[in-house]
Amino acid sequence: MGISPTFASAMKFIPLDISGLWLIEPQVFHDERGYFMESFQSESFREHIGNITFVQENESCSVKNVLRGLHYQREPYAQSKLIRVVQGEVLDIAVDIRLHSPTYGKHAAVLLSGNNKLQFFIPKGFAHGFKVLSDVAIFQYKVDNPYVPAGEGGILYNDPTLAIDWQLSPDNPPLLSPKDRAWGAFPPLT
Repeated sequence: MGISPTFASAMKFIPLDISGLWLIEPQVFHDERGYFMESFQSESFREHIGNITFVQENESCSVKNVLRGLHYQREPYAQSKLIRVVQGEVLDIAVDIRLHSPTYGKHAAVLLSGNNKLQFFIPKGFAHGFKVLSDVAIFQYKVDNPYVPAGEGGILYNDPTLAIDWQLSPDNPPLLSPKDRAWGAFPPLT
């Protein structure tokens, strides 16, 4: 018995206002045992987003108020990312750093969680970061280029030019790595 066409295309691809960014909503099948879903299907992905070959998958576990970002890789090491949260909830941010883009310096914010099972596709040419909203979050992402330390770049998360609402409060400051505290201002060095 083959796979039915309905089941094979069980993901909804939603383009965001910034060109190249996509939200992907899987179809989740629930029953008394739990659930099943396709988290990636290459034909559907290629049809909607393009021919991208992911070469590595990463996972991190972070506690509440951890803020990671804003990170990017410079050419020729730039990365496209397909992101999802397996457990918990994060505010995920993508900043357009494509020099000739009409949305240069603009950002998109999406809520990703283990409950909503949404995925966020971010192409090359974006800085990326996230803040953990739940007690713990397990964060997974595929990349189409391996990480190369010499290609790493970043932007300070609270750069006033970007005006990102990270949902911070004075009584809950973000937990940052020393590297993320030290990134420079926007526009980034490319």
